[in-house]
Amino acid sequence: MDKPVQTPADEHEHSNTIPVINPATGELVGKVNSGTAGDVDAAVTSASEAFPKWAVKDGTERAKVLFGAAALVRSRQADLANLLTREQGKPLKESKNEIAGFAKILEYYASISGLLKGDYGHSSAYGHAIVSRNPLGVCGAIIPWNVPAIIMGWKVGPALASGNALVLKPATTAPLTCMQLVGCLVEAGLPGNILQIVTGPGPVVGEAIAEHPDVRAVSFTGEVATGRRVASLAAPLFKRITLELGGSDPMIVCKDADLTVAAKGAVAGRFFNCGQTCTAVKRLFVESSVEEEFVHKLETLIRSLKVGNGLGSDVDMGPIHSLAQQHLISGQIERTVDGGFGKITTGGKEIGEGDHTGFFFEPTLLSGLDPEAPVMREEVFGPVLPVMPFDSLDDAISAANSTQFGLGASVWTHDSRVISRACEELQAGIVWVNQHLKLPPEVPFGGTKDSGIGRENGRYALDHYLEEKTILIKP
Repeated sequence: MDKPVQTPADEHEHSNTIPVINPATGELVGKVNSGTAGDVDAAVTSASEAFPKWAVKDGTERAKVLFGAAALVRSRQADLANLLTREQGKPLKESKNEIAGFAKILEYYASISGLLKGDYGHSSAYGHAIVSRNPLGVCGAIIPWNVPAIIMGWKVGPALASGNALVLKPATTAPLTCMQLVGCLVEAGLPGNILQIVTGPGPVVGEAIAEHPDVRAVSFTGEVATGRRVASLAAPLFKRITLELGGSDPMIVCKDADLTVAAKGAVAGRFFNCGQTCTAVKRLFVESSVEEEFVHKLETLIRSLKVGNGLGSDVDMGPIHSLAQQHLISGQIERTVDGGFGKITTGGKEIGEGDHTGFFFEPTLLSGLDPEAPVMREEVFGPVLPVMPFDSLDDAISAANSTQFGLGASVWTHDSRVISRACEELQAGIVWVNQHLKLPPEVPFGGTKDSGIGRENGRYALDHYLEEKTILIKP
């Protein structure tokens, strides 16, 4: 059986390799090849040659492969989750859910792959009209390190279900689980050359994918600056692009909300994955009359979180993914506190003693914040929860929208008028009511403003991978 172009590091094939480090221990988890533009070109060529046979397969045939891969992933959930935790850092329970989520995404796209049809039967003075929807060809996908399996599923699922070939670049620091998932797809019957995986640095491999003339579309998840670079490389060739570029999600808690439930939701929404999630609660606005009570509830919950190696059975929060990210978060807190913009209620420090030999950080709660505080104006990709009071819904919505981002938002209240207004006026691609973070595979994911363009997830993602062709038949 054909294999993807890139497999785990083989010293005989590649002289340059990249180590994959466990962020909780600093130990070596594995090595992967440091790919080149030549590797990308070879992958695209192979995918292009394999594409025609995959494109003409019936949707039910493609569904069989996706369902089969999902079954393999579920049967190997424990091992895949263990690998994901070791390379990414998140608690094992979160990794297990993520692996199951990848399988669920494949199952969803398998279930609709037979329904990807255009429009038929239109009659006019010009004859009989048919509108078909056809796969583009070879597409590119660039995956981040924070939720690699889920985001890989968002790109691989619709691309393969709609008959495309795909060249995939996983994150340099967390590529191993993605490589194993590709293996599951190939083992389930996917022609090996249809899905290529090339590891290596973003400025080399990612840019080569974005600017390759035979890559018809690119889906990227990552930082704003990198997204702009991807867009600039793709634009001259008029490639389709989907960009998901992060967020600074607000959570608005009104005085009539169930404060206990909301506090638990805020802690889960902020400290899940050590706060390293695009749709994490990154700014918390609480109605002034209940702020003191709510902050007390938050502090109690946050102090109870256990930080440690994600492989531990009772760990609530693992490490920051990298040393650079750990120092960046420390700097954001330092500039906030030293600048007089707010105070630390609990946490606020890197952890580096005892069993914490990796990139650990205390779960942090900041209060008394000024709207111009660095932690309110910048995206904080870590376990830091800033709280700010509001007096009116006008103030809350205005503050929530005063950011360059517009990915997600949530409002916590039982007042239907407040819910209606918040859902209408919050500048976000996703608005949750009395919950945060949860997202089923059927609905679109994406944002507005600097959070990117396009949508992933659900049937909406298929628009990125299919194009319409109009056929007019004269009687």
